[in-house]
Amino acid sequence: MTTRQRFRNGTFRLELRERDHGPPHVHLVGGEFDVLVELGSLKCTGRWPRGLRAEVLEWIAQHHDELMEEWQRWHP
Repeated sequence: MTTRQRFRNGTFRLELRERDHGPPHVHLVGGEFDVLVELGSLKCTGRWPRGLRAEVLEWIAQHHDELMEEWQRWHP
């Protein structure tokens, strides 16, 4: 698993997991939260920490190409 970004002083991590199922996605994890965000559609599954959704989705959108490249490296 690769931590790609940390939010709220490291409380939450955005992870791209090397051994994971398709479609391409990342996980936001921390505490009791595990949100799955599909990279193609930004469709989200899971319960978000209060007030963090917009910040995380904006970061993903800004880094979309690098996240997809990394996904392709781990999931040929």
